[in-house]
Amino acid sequence: MEPHLTAPAAGLRINAVDAAIILVYLVGIVALGSWAGLRRRRGATGQGYFLAGGTLTWPIIGLALFSTNISTVHLVSLAQSGYQHGLAFGNFEWMAAFTLIMLSLFFAPFYIRSRVATLPDFLESATAAPAATGWRWSPSSAVVIHIGFSLYTGAAVLEGLFGFPANYSIVVVALLTGLYTIIGGLLAVVWTESIQTVVLLLGAITITALALVKTGGWSGLTASVDPVQLTLLRPTGDASGLPWYSVLLGYPVLGIWYWCADQTIVQRVLGAKDEHHARLGPLFAGFIKILPVFIFVLPGVLCLALIRQGNLPDTLAKSENTYAHLITHLLPTGLRGLVAAALLAALMSTVSGALNSIATLFSYDIVKRWRPATGDRALVRVGRWATAVAMLAAIAWSPYVGRFEGIFQGINEMIGYVAPPITAVFLFGVFWKRASARAAILTLWTGFGLGLVLFLLSWTAKLDSFGAASAAAALDVGARCAPYALARWYQGLDIPFLMVPFYLFVICAAVMVAVSLVSPHRHNAESSRLVWEHPAACLSAPGWKGLGDYRVLATLLFACMAVLYTVFR
Repeated sequence: MEPHLTAPAAGLRINAVDAAIILVYLVGIVALGSWAGLRRRRGATGQGYFLAGGTLTWPIIGLALFSTNISTVHLVSLAQSGYQHGLAFGNFEWMAAFTLIMLSLFFAPFYIRSRVATLPDFLESATAAPAATGWRWSPSSAVVIHIGFSLYTGAAVLEGLFGFPANYSIVVVALLTGLYTIIGGLLAVVWTESIQTVVLLLGAITITALALVKTGGWSGLTASVDPVQLTLLRPTGDASGLPWYSVLLGYPVLGIWYWCADQTIVQRVLGAKDEHHARLGPLFAGFIKILPVFIFVLPGVLCLALIRQGNLPDTLAKSENTYAHLITHLLPTGLRGLVAAALLAALMSTVSGALNSIATLFSYDIVKRWRPATGDRALVRVGRWATAVAMLAAIAWSPYVGRFEGIFQGINEMIGYVAPPITAVFLFGVFWKRASARAAILTLWTGFGLGLVLFLLSWTAKLDSFGAASAAAALDVGARCAPYALARWYQGLDIPFLMVPFYLFVICAAVMVAVSLVSPHRHNAESSRLVWEHPAACLSAPGWKGLGDYRVLATLLFACMAVLYTVFR
């Protein structure tokens, strides 16, 4: 079957003003990224290129964390989910604040104290497990999950808005982003991400504000949609597929991996100036994560309300064009260019962050292990080549993302097969002194194996909906009958997709505990410093005064999220 992209929305074509804004943005961001990497000579060393020389402060870390996380998947697919299911998928944004608190309190101090370049290195320091042997697929997962989905959705929305051929958009954006990432390393990535966060927020806030005003404010919105559309915690059987218990049980498995143990995200923390900055950066990002429900998900609900009110034409044939529909009918010339720049900002920041993490993992966890004598300059060269290869692989893979029924759900399904073993190993690794190297290795391989099996079952079950049934029928019946039947049985279980990672996590945790009890870890002086004696021990380190105290900020962020969930429950 040939890959496909979302069909373009009707009518809107770019004009000179919008084109100029987009061009200025592209040239400016590439120039800034290249200059940021070239202006500091420490970019020639491994720590300088991959970790910005340990110079990052908390505002830069917080903005970069948010920018790397937010991609065109969020701008496009959260609006789509808002149009279809209301605020339900906003749980992925607000629940992230709780896992960012965990990153700040429990994980960031150990990452800084161990001064590692990659998270597999940290795991090996904490448990003595040669975890990288089971982690060498990490660069490919970043290509598939972080870059592929972002390039696809970015290309689809640019085609829908301005008629840019999707495949050309994928190639151009990937090449431009790869250029400054290859030149500047992490320093270029975080500098550009900070600017891109501002552009992204300006664009998203603009379209949300205009839509809300045209709807008649909050009262006009509530009068035009069902009350359940404005709630996050849904009952069993809700059409969103996100019952409240699946959010409570399943999201933490994804969130702890994504925010606390994924190289693409955590690399910004690894480059922190010191432990204080490493703690405050994630908390700052947690406060910014309050915004996406209102500026990414809510626009989809507003679009539904505006159509029902007759204030937008009822010509939205496909829900994935929700955001494009708003831009087409709400924004004047100039603002369209700003929002297009925001879309590019979301796309390029995620891609650049993933490319840099791929370079770091490949250089340190593969090349450095095979050839320990490899010098810093050689590692930087290897990292640049790895970035280029990953970029080309992402260009080839991204069109196939369209095979998922829903992009946002698709990316979380993919994460759901990857996250459980890593979450289990990291949680037990930092909270339980008996967690052993043998247990970590067996848990990783068990979880990856089960995740692969479930992914293949899910993928096979989707053959019919992808229009590939005729191709499957051409296969030898004896070779495919049993796997295909098993896949259909698995699909028939109708498990909420967030419960799949939870069940996998339970299995992985059982393996981790059982093997560690039989073969407990014997700590040395170094590894014993990387395991908490008890959870409250994370609060013992002194912080800055007043609001600069990480304990005060963590409590404030937790309280804010509790209030928000109470209001929008």
